[in-house]
Amino acid sequence: SVAISGSAGKIYNRSFTIDDMGCIRSRYDKIHLFDIQLSQNEVYRESALISGGKHAVLSNTPFAIIGHSICYDLRFPGLYRELARAGAEILMVPAAFTKKTGEAHWHILNRARAIENGAFVVAPCAVGPIDGGGESYGHSLIVNPWGEVLADGGITPGIVQATIDLDEVSLIRRKIPSLEHDQPFTLNGNTQRNVA
Repeated sequence: SVAISGSAGKIYNRSFTIDDMGCIRSRYDKIHLFDIQLSQNEVYRESALISGGKHAVLSNTPFAIIGHSICYDLRFPGLYRELARAGAEILMVPAAFTKKTGEAHWHILNRARAIENGAFVVAPCAVGPIDGGGESYGHSLIVNPWGEVLADGGITPGIVQATIDLDEVSLIRRKIPSLEHDQPFTLNGNTQRNVA
């Protein structure tokens, strides 16, 4: 993802789908902004600089239907459920997880999104120092729909690759049809959709 000039002096954290001719086919602006305090000295306030997006995005490519997200979006399973319901076979998660949050949550969250949606997750993650302090976790991942890590980039910059067989998506979704079994329910009398 890249920083794109926005309005009111803020930017968008945006990812793109670019086709084989170099044309932009879709763009996604990060919806969920990272406003957290990990410790007295480690505070992040993305909303001070970034405008959040409002729309989920699917890209229909010649090889797969791709659902887009960025970094902190990974903590909001409803986004991924809706992308999967809409047909996403690969969930993209470019990120710069901090070392602290990455060590505790990165692998678990990516594997969970793959398992609960029966989709591949491709999650490139920055590695090394973060401007302004801190460190990115690294460990770029490719996870299959069963939740198995096919590739892990570790803590050094490089290229992560794995073979993605999209037949695995339909196979897993037939074996464990959680997308079909997901039911609406009520909570204290208010109608809710089960998106977790």
